[in-house]
Amino acid sequence: MVSIRGQYCIDRYEAYVAIMLPKGKLRRHSAYKAVTATNIKALNRKGRMPQGYISQRKAALACRNAGKRLCTDAEWIKACKGKKPTVWPYGKKHKPGRCNDRGTSSMNKLFGHGGKGAEDEQFNHKNMNDPRHNKMRGTVKPSGKFRRCRNSYRVYDMVGNVHEWTASPRGTFRGGYFLDVHKNGQGCDYKTTAHNTRYHDYSTGFRCCK
Repeated sequence: MVSIRGQYCIDRYEAYVAIMLPKGKLRRHSAYKAVTATNIKALNRKGRMPQGYISQRKAALACRNAGKRLCTDAEWIKACKGKKPTVWPYGKKHKPGRCNDRGTSSMNKLFGHGGKGAEDEQFNHKNMNDPRHNKMRGTVKPSGKFRRCRNSYRVYDMVGNVHEWTASPRGTFRGGYFLDVHKNGQGCDYKTTAHNTRYHDYSTGFRCCK
């Protein structure tokens, strides 16, 4: 973890999930499958594929089982913007490709573009949680793969790659993902509040604070 001005700590990398077994043993949960278990623990390490397909409730539980917690909105934003706050972790202006933010649509590849009236049907729970999404080229990358996608605290991938849940009771996730870092705000100010705390899809991930 990284200290943010001595006030709290945040994971350096996006989290992956392990299943807690008897006698303190752990078994990695697939980063490509929805998290349904309760005996889960959040871990983070460079080079590990971050967990997608996770709800805010499960993310909070995984953090708690690791002796941590989800970051508040304010904590997440403060960490993202760095020591001298900027909209993007690396500076004032967006630099396409600095982070994993120039991906391709796995939805279109898997389920087609759809016609008028068909697009909403395409975005159903089953399709959005298809385990094939984040295995495809142009989608999620291992944590820290984009080595210049970091802020002055040397926290990686807070913009792009996977969305990150915060502790907001409104069901907020932040930072955008591999396909979009603009639609719901720019960079560190990106915020999605359209879903409840049980929602999950291929783009939803997290990291913990303490």
